[in-house]
Amino acid sequence: MDTKRWLRSAPSLHKAMPILSYPGVQLIGESVNSLVHSGALQAQCMQAVADRWDTLASVSLMDLSVEAEAFGSPVRFSPHEVPTVTAPVLGEGGDPDTLAVPKVGAARTGEYIATIANAKQRITKPIFAGSIGPFSLAGRLLDITEIMVLCYEEPELVHAVLEKAAAFLIEYNSALRNAGADGLVMAEPAAGLLSPALIAEFSTPYVRKIIRAVETDNFAVIYHNCGNTIPLIGSVLETGASAFHFGNAIDIAEMLGLVPKEYPVFGNVDPAGEFRNGTPASVRAATLRTLERCAGHDNFVISSGCDIPPLAPLENIDAFFGAVEEFYA
Repeated sequence: MDTKRWLRSAPSLHKAMPILSYPGVQLIGESVNSLVHSGALQAQCMQAVADRWDTLASVSLMDLSVEAEAFGSPVRFSPHEVPTVTAPVLGEGGDPDTLAVPKVGAARTGEYIATIANAKQRITKPIFAGSIGPFSLAGRLLDITEIMVLCYEEPELVHAVLEKAAAFLIEYNSALRNAGADGLVMAEPAAGLLSPALIAEFSTPYVRKIIRAVETDNFAVIYHNCGNTIPLIGSVLETGASAFHFGNAIDIAEMLGLVPKEYPVFGNVDPAGEFRNGTPASVRAATLRTLERCAGHDNFVISSGCDIPPLAPLENIDAFFGAVEEFYA
């Protein structure tokens, strides 16, 4: 399919596209730990989500540990929580020359590629794979606190790690595309911690490099950043992404006034405060409030602010989709 053309028309379809995958474990009776180790289970989970809710597209897991694990990062797994990286690969004083760029398929990356191929056989909606962004990956390899210091004190080291991160992500994202994904949600949340000058140096050029290498008319990249992106929007737009997804740290209506109308903008009902810890009534109210504030923008698509937690009550997700249908009825 011509994904770029489809994305441009997506807002007019008046449907929701939340980052919704992990709660599917409740539908298929599996643990998160089992899910993140099995491409077959992930595809089953995606199908269960697509069958239950009227989503605009099917989105695979937002697991920001997968790529770092391929580089050798230790990861903590849990039955009910999303995997997390527990320690950097390059400690203080580490030599980036010792950091080997892994082959695609290393660690669990092969399972995530298999997910897309399997899901493509099951699901008729557009399928968006998930991948981490280059600065967010480098932050896991170096430690997120450490990399913020190194941007000032040892920028050459940071750039060396970013080059290797980008090289791997080009190959990995290309494999996801070749497996059948119609597009990609690239999560670059750590870049939301940077100043405008630092994001322009340490994130945007590498995101742009990856997008230029992997995007085609049939494979479009949605850039996701759940940080305070209002001051950073100039650099974010320069990534060359086909669409943008923003978290609930910002006023999405204000952001819509800053993004050119030809770019679809997705956001941004609070995934923790509402989907996970709210009630059906509060989720409905938050969703309707967001839709009402953004109704004047023809490039808006209602979504969650980030990935919806695995144990978010299903009735809260039902309430979100019910509110969307109510608003557009």
